Amino acid sequence: MKKAAFVATLLFPALAATAEQPQNLTRGGSGPGVRGKYIVEQVAMCVECHTPRDDNGRLLRNRYLEGAPVPVKAPPFPKISWALRAPAIAGLPGYTAEQGIRLLTKGVTADGRYPSAPMPSFRLTRADAEAVVAYLKSLQ
Repeated sequence: MKKAAFVATLLFPALAATAEQPQNLTRGGSGPGVRGKYIVEQVAMCVECHTPRDDNGRLLRNRYLEGAPVPVKAPPFPKISWALRAPAIAGLPGYTAEQGIRLLTKGVTADGRYPSAPMPSFRLTRADAEAVVAYLKSLQ
């Protein structure tokens, strides 16, 4: 038990420092848009479902976040509501900034629903949600 506590005290400061770094990971500046892009591409991995793919499974960067068929098949459980298509999120069509923040902090869509799987129910901090929304809105 003492060994686990010792390892935790060594790792916690390193993890906390890592958690603060994403603001400055992208070259060319910092701010909400840069942090939002980092979260969209490297943390939440939105591009994996919301960007179409070619016949070989490669992301079509020229159709970045324009919506796409969900690349993961539904599990064989009859009561799971599974989305077949991920909507376009570039520009956050149909969402105000506040509705986008609510989706990312509380998991509730613009029309008051919970998204179907495989969309995770994100619980981002308000600051991270604001950064993601600012970035997505900038893609209009």
